[in-house]
Amino acid sequence: MVSLIKQIKSLQKSHINNKIEQRIEEFKSFKNKSQDKWYSELCFCILAANSKQKTSEAIQRQLGARGFLTKNQKQLSQIILKNKHRFHNNKAKYLIELRAHPNIKHTITQQLRDRGIIKTREWLVNNVKGIGYKEASHFLRNTGTTSLAILDRHILNVMKEHNIIDEIPKLMNRNNYLEIEKKFYKLSGQLNMSPAKLDLFMWYMKTGEVAK
Repeated sequence: MVSLIKQIKSLQKSHINNKIEQRIEEFKSFKNKSQDKWYSELCFCILAANSKQKTSEAIQRQLGARGFLTKNQKQLSQIILKNKHRFHNNKAKYLIELRAHPNIKHTITQQLRDRGIIKTREWLVNNVKGIGYKEASHFLRNTGTTSLAILDRHILNVMKEHNIIDEIPKLMNRNNYLEIEKKFYKLSGQLNMSPAKLDLFMWYMKTGEVAK
């Protein structure tokens, strides 16, 4: 962990820190964005689950919120497949089922106000098909929350390489997600930075990118 802390502190002194700060501000600006933008972002997070982020973004740009809301399941499946994205049939099914929650911005902002971030994440996991703890955290981070860990394979690999966790679970269920998240929070506390910012630094270390 000491080595990882040194690496991140070094990155904080580089131009990468500015890029990450800019990205965090982009996320925070989501509070002023439209219902359609929020809906589209949740669709992106459904697409990104266990799949490539770049192809998820390409599909999001191609469809936009209107496409996500109006294309039928077969059309969605074909577009996902043409982008060489994984699980095209399941992802299309989840996108159709998401239409049960068209006013997602209102729903989530109300949940955050009335129940707090942890229970809001639980609501997403329990009510949106195709969304687990990682994807729910991803969506909440991308729409302005900074206090959750997005434990994707890149983050888990960094944690394993620096002996913060002993192994990467083959199946990431609720219990082991929350247990690893505690260790992530401990590291973010030692660095005196938000989990959202730490996630972006660790993602950069693995990919060389500051992605959403």
